[in-house]
Amino acid sequence: MTKAPVDLAPAAVRLAVAIKRLRARWREAAWAGSTELPISQLAILQRLRTDGPATAAALAAAEHVSQQAIAQNLGALKRARLVRSTRDPDDSRKNRITISAAGTRLFEKALTSRTAWLVKAIESTISPSEHAALERSIELLERLADADVPVR
Repeated sequence: MTKAPVDLAPAAVRLAVAIKRLRARWREAAWAGSTELPISQLAILQRLRTDGPATAAALAAAEHVSQQAIAQNLGALKRARLVRSTRDPDDSRKNRITISAAGTRLFEKALTSRTAWLVKAIESTISPSEHAALERSIELLERLADADVPVR
């Protein structure tokens, strides 16, 4: 006798909802006590911090947004002095965007706040006897994040 296929759709929906709620709480913790940036601007700072200088076109492509949306966000980040723009040494028609020292400090402060909140949340809701299950769950989530499955 063969087993009936398991319907994974309900689990997928629960997972998506849980991740969305966790991201919202994590984002809230990141900006506790500071001026909040829109998530789109935070994503740009993170990308510049992680990947280094980029053109506006490269940022738009990486963030899957329009040139206009990137221009608006970069304008706000420049006014706040969180990013800088300089001529591209390889192509003087283009500008390279880099994260400023102030942008790096703001991003690191947000990251520290998020991490502190998550540590407290783990300590208050997950018992020491569940830590191994948490580690296993993290491994599974990392595998899902790395899944080579086409997006339709």
